[in-house]
Amino acid sequence: MSTTTDGSIRNVVLVHGAFADGSGWRGVHERLTARGYRVSIVQNPLTSLEDDVAATTRVLDRQDGPTILVGHSWGGTVITEAGLHEKVAGLVYVAALIPDSGENSGQQYEGFAATPDFVIDVGDDGFGFLDPEQFMKGFAADANDADADLMRDAQVPVNMSVFAQTVSEAAWRQRPSWAVFGTEDKAFDQAMLQHMAKRAGADITTVPGSHAVYLTQADAVSDVIIAAAEEAPVAA
Repeated sequence: MSTTTDGSIRNVVLVHGAFADGSGWRGVHERLTARGYRVSIVQNPLTSLEDDVAATTRVLDRQDGPTILVGHSWGGTVITEAGLHEKVAGLVYVAALIPDSGENSGQQYEGFAATPDFVIDVGDDGFGFLDPEQFMKGFAADANDADADLMRDAQVPVNMSVFAQTVSEAAWRQRPSWAVFGTEDKAFDQAMLQHMAKRAGADITTVPGSHAVYLTQADAVSDVIIAAAEEAPVAA
């Protein structure tokens, strides 16, 4: 088993969300690897829930012991479906969607305030990009200009139909979970983030920051992941 001398978990798998790729995890990767963690980053195709879960499962299959599975935004739905993998010991939701069994991602918005700064342009093929003029304000308002510009220009389009695809069994019902999100998130209503995390029984951390907290608040996000690695139970 890949654990520290005090029994804490050493493997971390990071899953990005829609409109992005895995490179935004660089700061978290650097901080965790400096602490001796073995970190893997999934590259989701963003073509379907099934495809993204398959990409995550391939990475989980390569882990050598118990693992903390981390998802940002749409990646929260992915880890909710993939998180029953036998190597997953705990889940960390970073500004993430947290659907229940039988629910889809789109349902999570119902009854909560709209987010007018988070503007999605959908093409005739059903794939969406974030509006470039609104990208920084809606996604990464606390990023520096260079980082925000790179993320905007390196967007990975998402097949918008993924938000109607249902989770078969929510892993958070069987795995301990943690949640961290920014108080200035413009992609999700704060009440929505609180509702999803509380329903999942997650240990909740809030920090000043945008939807891109995984990039802009890498210290705080890393601290939550480390807490999960130290606190999640590991089978003997």
